[in-house]
Amino acid sequence: MGENNTKSRRRCSFCGRPESEVGFMITGLNGYICDSCAQQAYEIVQEASRSVHSSGDLDWGELPKPKEIKEFLDQYVIGQDDAKRYLSVAVYNHYKRLMQKTGEDDVEIEKSNIIMVGSTGTGKTLLARTIAKLLKVPFTIVDATVLTEAGYVGEDIESLLTRLLQVADYNVAEAERGIVFIDEIDKIARKGDNPSITRDVSGEGVQQGLLKLLEGSVVNVPPQGGRKHPDQKMIAVNTKNILFICGGAFDGIERKIAQRLNTNVVGYGATKEVVKIDKSNMMQYIAPQDLKSFGLIPEIIGRLPILTYLNPLDRTALRNILTEPKNSIIKQYVKLFAMDGIKLTFAPEVYEYIVDKAIEYKLGARGLRSIVETIMMDVMFELPSKKSKKYEVTLEYASQQMEKANISRLQNA
Repeated sequence: MGENNTKSRRRCSFCGRPESEVGFMITGLNGYICDSCAQQAYEIVQEASRSVHSSGDLDWGELPKPKEIKEFLDQYVIGQDDAKRYLSVAVYNHYKRLMQKTGEDDVEIEKSNIIMVGSTGTGKTLLARTIAKLLKVPFTIVDATVLTEAGYVGEDIESLLTRLLQVADYNVAEAERGIVFIDEIDKIARKGDNPSITRDVSGEGVQQGLLKLLEGSVVNVPPQGGRKHPDQKMIAVNTKNILFICGGAFDGIERKIAQRLNTNVVGYGATKEVVKIDKSNMMQYIAPQDLKSFGLIPEIIGRLPILTYLNPLDRTALRNILTEPKNSIIKQYVKLFAMDGIKLTFAPEVYEYIVDKAIEYKLGARGLRSIVETIMMDVMFELPSKKSKKYEVTLEYASQQMEKANISRLQNA
């Protein structure tokens, strides 16, 4: 009875409820707090610290310098030094632009959006994902293939900014400092170099819509995205300080580059010495006019002033990708087996075999995973049930598994 009396006498100093009506009470020097008030207080503190942290200015001392950004990228992405340098400088300059004080003089740093061109499996999206780990601003990756003109089935152009808002917890000021990576930008190229006379709902129309985002304007963004909630209140977002990085495979653009480089000059100029061209890597000669002949409109190209390319992956690069990066494919499988208490090793010649197959299939780094997956499938199925503590993948086993998979596919076909 005495204990119950004490419980009813002690009340939460915040909500006033007696101890008998709450889960438990925390006692302080001159007061009490119940479990639900403590929980609410924690949430309020989290929210407040998040808004202070996000709206606060970037600290100059904490900013990663371009060399540091590139060193971080080197841990995860093999090669592609040119693309890494362009990206590192662009991100660093983006920070500097956010930190510029207006009113000191009339010089205003404008943003330099980037376009990265490279064949499939060379690491465009991987570069974007990796750089996202390092950034101190909201970052999102969106796919251009789903975008259509307003009024058609698909996503409106504004949905790019909806994703950025979601990442920034709907803090508009924070979202307006962010970075958007638009993947598969080549899929919205118009179908020919000539202006479209028929409706091109996912091509030229989308490019026209993207213009206003890229150059910087106030856009009304649906907070939940799309047309699914037509009655929702729009959020105004200014894209002036949002950095756009675009990436695309531009499959077949090498032919456009070759055509441009091989235009023969008639007349006196024809005798001039022709520069030797590396035919195995045409992508390094890419120029804005090649993007135009591929189907990007000149206005879009003008708003993506930095054009960089990714080299096709050679044998050495593919071999390094297999084992070198922090989260390389082989390290991932070793970890998977270690979780079952099995020490997985590969014979050195297996790596060479995997690289040979990747070159044969012409899938770039992306092909490496599917090949390793094919080789490892039976082992991953059998080993967890067995008592073995270690396993070595031999060349004989790897080639046997690949042949088995290819034969079964042929039979199914």
